[in-house]
Amino acid sequence: MLICGERNMKTEQFLVKEGTKLDLEKHQTDFTGDYTDKKEAVEDLKKNVERLRGLQEVLYAHDVYSLLIIFQAMDAAGKDGAIEHVMSGVNPQGCHVVSFKQPSPEERDHDFLWRCQKALPERGKIGIFNRSHYEEVLVVRVHPQILQSQQLPTAVKTDKSFWKSRFKQMREWEDHLVANGTEILKFFLHVSKEEQKERFLSRIKEEEKNWKFSMGDVKERTHWGEYMSAYTEAIQSTSTANAPWYVIPADKKWFTRLAVSEIIVNKLESMDLHFPLVTDEHRAELLEAKKLLEAES
Repeated sequence: MLICGERNMKTEQFLVKEGTKLDLEKHQTDFTGDYTDKKEAVEDLKKNVERLRGLQEVLYAHDVYSLLIIFQAMDAAGKDGAIEHVMSGVNPQGCHVVSFKQPSPEERDHDFLWRCQKALPERGKIGIFNRSHYEEVLVVRVHPQILQSQQLPTAVKTDKSFWKSRFKQMREWEDHLVANGTEILKFFLHVSKEEQKERFLSRIKEEEKNWKFSMGDVKERTHWGEYMSAYTEAIQSTSTANAPWYVIPADKKWFTRLAVSEIIVNKLESMDLHFPLVTDEHRAELLEAKKLLEAES
């Protein structure tokens, strides 16, 4: 837990505990806790970036665990910025970001978890999914025509328990990953509809941001209520002790980044990571090598 002066980052308040009902309206999108000054949050984020750099080195050297971090959100919630700022200090060789777009023909010819399975981080590394397999219970649910166009058996697509079955498959897959050394964190960046509107307008008004604007994103706003319902059921159905969901306030990007960094650092610190133990044989080799090198001069 990050404690700086009078500020106390209580990340447990963002956790969706397994088996609890989720009400997104009770999660403030503009919450900043004890932080009233952006500068204070930026300074504490820098400290966490430094902590994360050291922890990643140990994770890599330990070579037993990997960490999978999943980001989901409505458009313009700040996923890209959070990833960029929080992971700014890590060694690029030990971190891999995958952004999942619309499935390719090859991906559609496999089960819905296939493309995520093959993008998982290796032991010792951090993997980040910018969107993920959860698109299959979010976008696909809001736009049922997508499901109907998928190459699935008709009996599967028309099953009344389809979504419950899919949630179960996700939980079991994530349990399997954790049992094999891949720890999981899932973040929903919770932005308000009003703040999203302002960010879209900023992309239109500011020339250097025009490239970010997509008319499709604006059209998706008409389905806001449907998305909130889909997110609510998906998160409360798949937040487990093994693979927890955190609902992070996203109206203030500086607080979003700090909260995410704190949760990641706490997770890594809880994983009992350590550098490989040096055997007596290896220690003897080190001493011999030291003697040889020092004797060269």
